[in-house]
Amino acid sequence: MNHNLFEDELICLANIEPNIDAEVESKWSHDSEYLRMLGAELSRPLSAAQLKKRYESIEKKAEENARLFYYTIRKREDNRPVGFIRIELWDWNQRAASLQLGIGDAADRGQGYGTQALRLMLRFAFDELNMRRISVRVPAYNTAALHLFEKAGFIVEVRRRQMIQRDGQRWDEICLGLLQEEWKGHEKGGRNDSDETF
Repeated sequence: MNHNLFEDELICLANIEPNIDAEVESKWSHDSEYLRMLGAELSRPLSAAQLKKRYESIEKKAEENARLFYYTIRKREDNRPVGFIRIELWDWNQRAASLQLGIGDAADRGQGYGTQALRLMLRFAFDELNMRRISVRVPAYNTAALHLFEKAGFIVEVRRRQMIQRDGQRWDEICLGLLQEEWKGHEKGGRNDSDETF
């Protein structure tokens, strides 16, 4: 009861602010390294107007079925967007969800923002939504994200061989999972934001 659900030392999880966030995320979408770290989706730059439409779709989906929770990761000191985190419930009966996280600007990676956002979202998912398991999918070449999720207690469950095509090369997709009881045990083990590389 003494934890702030959506705020940590460096960041807070906030609702989308389309006019501010669209301009910032449009810049991220022109960074091919950022886009490729997110996964196997088609990498293409987006305008602020296209992103505003995407935000409208996200907000509509979140309101209609209460299965999507999407937050902008903001620095507490200046409210600047540094990334996003989302959790989508894909099976209420089994209490299972998938998670995606991205830190946009290369200068903001490795600062602890991803670690803190992940910790807040896992606490929200397991303690508030009462999820039983959370899954993530990570391209094998995104070693920083793999490190981040494994440090948070996620375990590699599936390796989808040669699932992703990037720069003329085939890469595996790594599927990791975290169960509620594993998270509770890991959470008791303490916290360390200093070694984040994502």
